[in-house]
Amino acid sequence: MKISQLKLKPLPVPPALRKIIGPSFIILGMGLGTGEIILWPYLVSNYGMGIIWGAVLGISFQFIINMEISRYALARGESVFVGYSRMLRRLPIWFVISTFIPWMWPGIAAVSSVIVVHLLRLSPSSTKWVTIIILLTIGMILSFSKLIYSTVERFQKAIIAIGVPSLLVISYLVSDQRTVNATLNGLVGVGEGYLFWPPTIAVATFLAAMAYSGAGGNLNLAQSLYVKEKGYGMGRYSAKLASLFTGASQSKKDVALTGARFAINRRNLDRYNRWWRVINIEHFIVFWLTGVITLILLAILAYATTYGISGASNNISFVISEAGLIAQKISPLIGTLFLVIVAATLFGTQLNIYDATSRIITENVLLLMRSDAKASSRQLSLTYYTSLWLFIVSGIIIFLLDFAQPLQLIIIAAVLNAISMFVHTGLTLLLNKTKLPRQIQPSTAHTIAMLVVFVFYGGLSMYVVVAELMKF
Repeated sequence: MKISQLKLKPLPVPPALRKIIGPSFIILGMGLGTGEIILWPYLVSNYGMGIIWGAVLGISFQFIINMEISRYALARGESVFVGYSRMLRRLPIWFVISTFIPWMWPGIAAVSSVIVVHLLRLSPSSTKWVTIIILLTIGMILSFSKLIYSTVERFQKAIIAIGVPSLLVISYLVSDQRTVNATLNGLVGVGEGYLFWPPTIAVATFLAAMAYSGAGGNLNLAQSLYVKEKGYGMGRYSAKLASLFTGASQSKKDVALTGARFAINRRNLDRYNRWWRVINIEHFIVFWLTGVITLILLAILAYATTYGISGASNNISFVISEAGLIAQKISPLIGTLFLVIVAATLFGTQLNIYDATSRIITENVLLLMRSDAKASSRQLSLTYYTSLWLFIVSGIIIFLLDFAQPLQLIIIAAVLNAISMFVHTGLTLLLNKTKLPRQIQPSTAHTIAMLVVFVFYGGLSMYVVVAELMKF
C-alpha cells in the first residue's frame, strides 16, 4: 500500500510525560545486560577508565538512532519495517536473517547462569543445564503473559528501580579519589598511558562494546513496535500483540500492519511537535541519562575492584571477581547483593531480547507472506511464538553442543549487530527523508547526526570485516 492510500485519521492529543513512560525502559533494559554489565566493565577491567568515553558516545549514537525510528512510528502508527518494505519489497528477508543469526547466540543467559551457579554453589558442569532452564523459563513467562508488552515493561521497570540505586550506593562505597579522577579523565579519553585508544585493544571488541552501548543491532528498530504498543501518536490505532492463550489472539479477522496518516494542518503539526518533544524528554531521561549513569557506575565498580589485578579479568568471570572484592571492601552480603542484581538484570535482558527479536521477525515474516500487509490476530500470535521458541530451541542446541563461552558468544553477536546498525541507520534516514511530509522530516541537524552515525558504524564494520578476511 502506498503512503497516499493510508487512511486519514485524527492525530491524538499528547498526554502528560508521566503517562507515556515505558518503551525506553525496555530498550534500556536490552542494553543493561550486554554493554553496561558485561562488555564495558570487562574492557575497563583490562584497560582502565580511559575508554569510558566510547560508552558515552555509543549510547549517544543510539539515542539519535532511536529517536529517528520513533519519528516514523509516531507519524504513521506502523513499524519502520512496513516503511522499509515500501522502498524494497523483499527487504524483510534481510531483517529476518540479520535478527535471527546475531541473537540466536544466548550469551547473556550464559553469563546469568554462571552467576547463578556460583551463588548456589553448584558444580561448574551444571552451568549448561542452568542456562537451559533459564531459557525455558523465559519462554514460559512470555507464552503465558496476557499482554506481552505490559509484562516486559513492568519486569524491566522493577529491575531498573531496584538495580540502579543499589549500584549507586555500592559504587560510592568502593570508590576513592583515584577512581573519581580516573573516571573524569576517562570521559575525555585520558587513560593511564594512552589517549582514547589502548594500543592492545582489539577493534572487534571495541566495536562490539560500541554496538552494545544501548540495545544494539536490529533491537533498536523494536522501538517502533513499542511505540505502537504504547499507543504513541498514530500508534493509537494499531493492533496490539496478545498472548496465544487469550481470546483476543484467537480472532481470524484481519488487522492491518499498515498505519494511518494525519492531515497536515496547523492543529496537527502543533500536536505532532508536542508529541515529539515529550517522547524526546522521556527517551533522554530513561534511556540516555539512566543509561549513562548506569554505564559509569558499573565501570567504576570494575575499575575499583578488578583493574590491575592479575587474572581477575581474563574472561567473563571477572564479574564474580568484582563481587569477591566488593565483599572484601564492604561486606559479604553486599557482594552477594551485587551478583543477585547482575543475574536478575541479565535474565531481564535476555527476556527483553527474545520478545523484541520475536516481534521483529513476526512483522517481517508477515510482510513477506502478505502483500497487502494484513494478518489476523491468530497469525500474529502464532508467528510470534514460533519465532520465540525457535530462538529458545536454537540456544539450547548451542549449549548442548558445548559452544558456550559467554564472552565469545556476546562478541560474535555484537559485531554482527554493529553491521546491522550500519544498514538500518541509513535506511531509517532515507525513509524519514522520503516517506514523511516535509514539515515533520528530520531537521538538518538530525540529518547530519544520523549521517555521522551511519559513517561511524559503516567504517568500523568494514575495518573488522576486512581485517578478518585478511587472516585467511
